[in-house]
Amino acid sequence: MITFFVCLAILIGGYFTYGKVVENTFGPDDRETPAVSMNDGVDYVVLPQWKLFLIQLLNIAGLGPIFGAVGGALWGPVVLLWITFGTIFAGAVHDFFSGMMSERNKGASISEVVGKYLGPLMLVIMRVFAVVLLVLVGTVFATGPAGLLTMLCKDGGLSDLFVNKSFWLAVILLYYFIATFISIDKIIGQFYPLFGMCLIIMAVGVAAGILTDSQYNMPELWDNFQNMDPKGKPIWSLMFVTVACGAISGFHATQSPLMARCMKSERQGHFVFYGAMVCEGIIALVWASAACAIYAVADGHMVGLGEKLASIKPAGVVYEVCKSTMGGVGTVLAMLGVVACPITSGDTAFRSARLTIADWFNIPQAQIAKRLVIAVPLLLIGAGLSQIDFNIVWRYFSWTNQTLAMIVLWTASMYLFLDKKNYWITAVPATFMSAVSATYFCMAPECLGKVVGMPLSVSYGIGIAVAVLFLALFLMATKKRALA
Repeated sequence: MITFFVCLAILIGGYFTYGKVVENTFGPDDRETPAVSMNDGVDYVVLPQWKLFLIQLLNIAGLGPIFGAVGGALWGPVVLLWITFGTIFAGAVHDFFSGMMSERNKGASISEVVGKYLGPLMLVIMRVFAVVLLVLVGTVFATGPAGLLTMLCKDGGLSDLFVNKSFWLAVILLYYFIATFISIDKIIGQFYPLFGMCLIIMAVGVAAGILTDSQYNMPELWDNFQNMDPKGKPIWSLMFVTVACGAISGFHATQSPLMARCMKSERQGHFVFYGAMVCEGIIALVWASAACAIYAVADGHMVGLGEKLASIKPAGVVYEVCKSTMGGVGTVLAMLGVVACPITSGDTAFRSARLTIADWFNIPQAQIAKRLVIAVPLLLIGAGLSQIDFNIVWRYFSWTNQTLAMIVLWTASMYLFLDKKNYWITAVPATFMSAVSATYFCMAPECLGKVVGMPLSVSYGIGIAVAVLFLALFLMATKKRALA
């Protein structure tokens, strides 16, 4: 477990050190925030800092740091490196700037922010891209918890109604419908802090169970610095996309404006945005470590975990981990935390989709009727998509998720350039994520992989070429703007 503690220490240290570098680069000041100047009692509402943090954590911590981390554990302890350093140098940087750029632009949705700094073409692309991603997220975060609730009720011996996944899907979607259009402080502001505490307690409980039970032995990184995937799937870039929210997630950029509309001071950004992502990285670290420790390793491969993911799916693995580490009562508490986690991201995903469309077509949202005009069609589309196999929706979500993160990091780089600040703190991770997204698009079966079937070496080459091209285009754009 030495690897786990070292990574945990780096994550915590990263918040206080590199997180401060990022904050100082941005340069928060005492200007009036949108929550104060544009308070409408619905989406622009001043909330205390502790609520901002817990709500932001729940908004961003969907199934990604749990399901994604468990899936990433198929590659062995190397996944902990991506979770740790990806969080500090990419994910938390991405979340901080997506929130603070929104705050500096009257709490605008991320698509509007991207359009302002990268041009009108990217504005159109991002509006469509963001809405598609948010609906996919809402769908994924409805079907996942519905499956978990079904397992929990079945194990508890409840009636047939409660062991029916369709029942729980209907309940969750009904809740999403309500939470999508009512004032942000009515449900989200009241109950999310409690759910946030459940999520944190759940992660602590799983970690304690792994650390205190001698039967669990997590493979150390230095003894297993290799690809441990049972099927030999390449680490680059499948692992980087699979982990998703546990290291960096473009979905977070759609959520951060929600809290950017509720901050009383810009100086809260470091704790709320950078801090929440570090906390999510710690949650992902716990789940990836638990998956590595509990399931059998054979011939240097995560065979046990691979078999379980194939047979009982990620929801079943999460249930087994909770039951193995904490027993009966702990399992119920932990599972409630795991269920609350995606649900509280799913409802804000649909809420963000509503606000993105409202910004797109300039539809005021003060009146309930105008909010319903957007919310109802979104939820109906989500209900239809929820009937599609979860694994298929998750794969498309993962790629669009990381591609959006790439776009937002390039946007932050342009913002910093125009503000005459050090843009390399975002341009470097933007270049890296460009390579990740392009490589995945070439090799993944749901993208070009199955259609073209190009060799891995070609996919790698294209990924690197795209990253270099994007960096060159960015530098050319900065030079052009400097001469203008």
